Amino acid sequence: MAWQENCPCGSGTSYDACCGRLHRGAALAATAEELMRSRYAAYAVGDTDYVFRTWHPRTRPEHLSPDPRRTWTGLTVVGAGEDWVEFVASYDVGGVPGEQRERSRFEQRAGRWVYVDGDLG
Repeated sequence: MAWQENCPCGSGTSYDACCGRLHRGAALAATAEELMRSRYAAYAVGDTDYVFRTWHPRTRPEHLSPDPRRTWTGLTVVGAGEDWVEFVASYDVGGVPGEQRERSRFEQRAGRWVYVDGDLG
């Protein structure tokens, strides 16, 4: 992805100024919502290492194997609190659109936000 392109998280800013800086380790997410947006963007750009690193060690899977045919096409944040975010993530698989609805839970560990788990809706 070109650094000047809009960030996949839907912020309207460039990837480099938004989630790219988190993916590169130049900054940490300041809120649960910022972490959730950066994780969505990581899936969209194929940075599964970032997704893995930001998953709580107690709940993360041993391996991540996202569907390579899935293209993430949009993110809508429905609501957010201090340690939760509800969202709808749109995608396309082989020309068939779909969406994933989730209410995610987050926790701070050693000053860093991490994804704990979520309820699919």
